[in-house]
Amino acid sequence: MADHGTVEYATATGNDYPAHESTYESFINFTVVGILHVITIVLGLTVGGVMGHWFWAAAFFIIGSIAAVPGFFAGARLPIMLATAFCFVVFVLLAV
Repeated sequence: MADHGTVEYATATGNDYPAHESTYESFINFTVVGILHVITIVLGLTVGGVMGHWFWAAAFFIIGSIAAVPGFFAGARLPIMLATAFCFVVFVLLAV
């Protein structure tokens, strides 16, 4: 059975808390950029499939994919946020 002794996390050898923080920040960034990229793709599919504006849908796919690259590789969230906001504004304008 498992030994239920005292937890020695703070005194354990090899405690690498900065690496843990870095990994967690990378995971959060990847999650945010991935969710925003998926939202951009879904907006493009809605514009193309429901509204029939496939040119704008292709533009959404290209803009979202290009803007997601710096987020995935460099950790920048601003490009994909701006791309998602732009695609949402165009989506609303096309819906009117």
